[in-house]
Amino acid sequence: MNERHTVAVVGAGKIGELMLAGLLRAGWPAGRLLATARRPERAAALRQQYGVECTDNPDAVTRADVVVVAVKPQDADALLAEVAPKVPADKLIVSMCAGLPTGFFADRLPAGTPVVRVMTNTPALVDEAMTAISAGAHASGAHLALVEELFRPLGRTIRVPESQQDAVTALSGSGPAYFYLLVEAMIDAGILLGLPRQVARDLIVQTAIGASVMLRDSGEHPVTLREAVTSPAGTTIAAVAELERHGVRAALLAALEAARDRARELAADA
Repeated sequence: MNERHTVAVVGAGKIGELMLAGLLRAGWPAGRLLATARRPERAAALRQQYGVECTDNPDAVTRADVVVVAVKPQDADALLAEVAPKVPADKLIVSMCAGLPTGFFADRLPAGTPVVRVMTNTPALVDEAMTAISAGAHASGAHLALVEELFRPLGRTIRVPESQQDAVTALSGSGPAYFYLLVEAMIDAGILLGLPRQVARDLIVQTAIGASVMLRDSGEHPVTLREAVTSPAGTTIAAVAELERHGVRAALLAALEAARDRARELAADA
């Protein structure tokens, strides 16, 4: 497949760079990748680090078979106004713009243009991303398969109805930040309990990795795994009781609802 398709990452900021780097690690030829950036110094840095050609938006869209739109949601309208005349109706558009529905693109591009909406996350840096993809009205199974091929080097992919993408954004797209916040708090707790910072960090990071692998590979429900650590009248149940008393579960539910609502606001403001 990588011998047939040229991919342009339009607006190669942090998330666009993740994709470029992942494709190159997977063996995608640099000559089949194009990138655009708003600032010349950014384009020069991408060219130097990855060996990809950086060009302007209309040229990238004209030459690519697959156009990955990775600009901020508030910049998408201006971008589409700039490049729409260069987009034939059979060119695949992949949106990485948080919150923007495929209909946003359909309204601004030639009728029948296939659009696939994607939400990935920053563990793409270590090829452990979770990427959810959704087909727009004119995207076929073949289009979805191609997008899966593009993002599979970054980690796992899953297909979801587009109606679920705001929830995906809240749970998975923003999800790494919740874990980092939890780890940060647990490191601080370790220091409070008398551990050196590096020791506390090493303990909790490896514990998090081990727990994650068990969740992924065991097939067990998280409740089952938690109960296996929670003996009667022991230390773990004392800690869990405090977490429940402080409403940690309710706070997480409220936080994810807030993230979902913000994704909807981004679409409304675009």
